[in-house]
Amino acid sequence: MSKSFLVSILSILIISACTSKEPDTKALPKVIIETELGNISVEIDTQKAPLTTKNFLKLVAEERFKGASFYRTVRMDNQPDNDIKIEVIQGGIWLADSSLELTPIRHETTKETGILHKNGTISMARNKPGSASSEFFICIGDQPELDFGGKRNPDGQGFAAFGQVIAGMDIVRKIQQQPDNAQMLITPIQIINIRRQ
Repeated sequence: MSKSFLVSILSILIISACTSKEPDTKALPKVIIETELGNISVEIDTQKAPLTTKNFLKLVAEERFKGASFYRTVRMDNQPDNDIKIEVIQGGIWLADSSLELTPIRHETTKETGILHKNGTISMARNKPGSASSEFFICIGDQPELDFGGKRNPDGQGFAAFGQVIAGMDIVRKIQQQPDNAQMLITPIQIINIRRQ
């Protein structure tokens, strides 16, 4: 075989390999939760949880989280009445101005999205399914009892996870260790803002 023939075959193989690749998916959006203790960077999974992320990113775009706070910490030592224990911090605009909340959204379960409550997962706080609006929590450690079928909530529907902390878990843990009274932080940790990265 001639050298030019081999070069031609090699070129065809390279071109074929390049064109047969699937196009890269669009990068997932990221937000920065700016707190008085430091920043938490979160990747928002708009592909798996489109409804929940649309709601959250609307709150971010309209700067409704300015002046919000982390106000609740749940640790192993402060939930004596719960047989199923979890570890999370919870925040949102509830303490600042509940009029900034959006209309509650349909509940996207973990069974639907496949986003499980792992260490650093961000998820929507709620009462009954379909009541989530502006309040959210971040998991410390894996929390399978918050997934669909989990036993933390009696209805078994779990919570709507929609993203993952990618930097700043040290800040999350620092917030979790702040003094509390029955899980409510004695001094809420201010959220200066949440913005797109």
